[in-house]
Amino acid sequence: MVQPAKTLQEATIRELIAGHAGPDRVPKRFKIITDTSDFFKVEYNDVVVLGGVPYWVHRCEKEGRFGIDDEPKYWVRRAIELTTGATKILKLVFHEQFETTVGEVTITCYRSPKKEARILDLVANHGNFMHGHWVLDAAGNNVRILEFIHGPRFDDVVTGYGTDHYDYFHRYFPQILDQYLELVLAIKFLHDNGEKHGDIRRDHILWDVDTKTNRWIDFDYNYQQGEALFGFDMQGLGNLLIFVAGRGDVLVPDLYHNQREIFDTLWGEDLSIAYKNRVANLKKIYPYIPDSLNQALLHFSVGANIFYETTDQLLDDLARARADMVSLTGRQA
Repeated sequence: MVQPAKTLQEATIRELIAGHAGPDRVPKRFKIITDTSDFFKVEYNDVVVLGGVPYWVHRCEKEGRFGIDDEPKYWVRRAIELTTGATKILKLVFHEQFETTVGEVTITCYRSPKKEARILDLVANHGNFMHGHWVLDAAGNNVRILEFIHGPRFDDVVTGYGTDHYDYFHRYFPQILDQYLELVLAIKFLHDNGEKHGDIRRDHILWDVDTKTNRWIDFDYNYQQGEALFGFDMQGLGNLLIFVAGRGDVLVPDLYHNQREIFDTLWGEDLSIAYKNRVANLKKIYPYIPDSLNQALLHFSVGANIFYETTDQLLDDLARARADMVSLTGRQA
C-alpha cells in the first residue's frame, strides 16, 4: 500500500526528532507548516519546512526593549534544524510601523524583512554581525533563518564590570571603548555600503563567547529619513556611547532622590536629546572623565549645536578620547 506523501513526510520528521531528542520527546501531535503568514498559528513543537529543511519549533524569543524582558516576540522562534541538530532562530514576517521623536524630529520606523535579508547577504563574512540566510516560504514570506549566538548581552557585560564607576572607568572602560569602536566600525561598513542598521540599541549587541566578538543583531527596522540618511543610526550610537561611558544610564530621578547636590548643577542642555531623563554631560557626574570624551558625549545632548552625521566624524573624535584614556589610566585596552 502506498502511503500519502504527507504521512511519509510526518514519519520522516518523527524519525528526525527522535534522532535528536530521543523517542520520548517526539510530540504526539504537531503541525507541518509551509506557510508562515499567520505566525500566531506556529506553536510549540510544530515543524516549519523552509527550503525543504524541517525546523522543529520551540520557544518564542523575548523582547528586551524598555526592560520588558518577558514580552514574547511571537514572530521570532527558536527552533532545531532537524537535518543537523543545530539551534536556529526563525524570524517570521511581521509588519510593524511606529513613530519616534529625537529632539524635534519625528521619524517613521517600520519593519522590512527584505532589508534584513539584504544585510544578511552583505555581512555574511563580517564577524561583528549576526549571520544567517533567508528563504521564501510557500506563500512568499521572507523568513530569515539565523545562527544562534551563545553569549550574554553586551550591556549586561558592561554593567557587570567594576565595583563602582571609578573602578570601572579606570580598569575596564579602556577595553570597553575599544569594543565600542569596533562596533562603530561595523556600522560604518553598513553605511559605506548604503545600508543602515535601523534599530541601534544596547540590547541589540551580543557578546559571542565562541568567537570572543560583539555582534550586532536585529536589523529589520528601516526608517524614512530626511537629509541625514544615517542620522537615526548615529543617535543610537550616541545613546550607546553614553551608556558605556557611564557604566549604565545616569537617570535624572535617581540624582534627584539620591544625589541632590549633583542634580542641582544640571541644566536642560546637559540631558540626552533622545531621552530627557538621562544625563549626557557625564563630566558633571564623574569629573575624571577626559574632556575629549565628554565633548563627544555632548554631541548627543539637548545643548548640542552640531551633530555627528557620519561614523567617520565620531571615530575621529573618539581617537583623541582613546589617547586621553591611555594617558589617564596607563592601559591600552
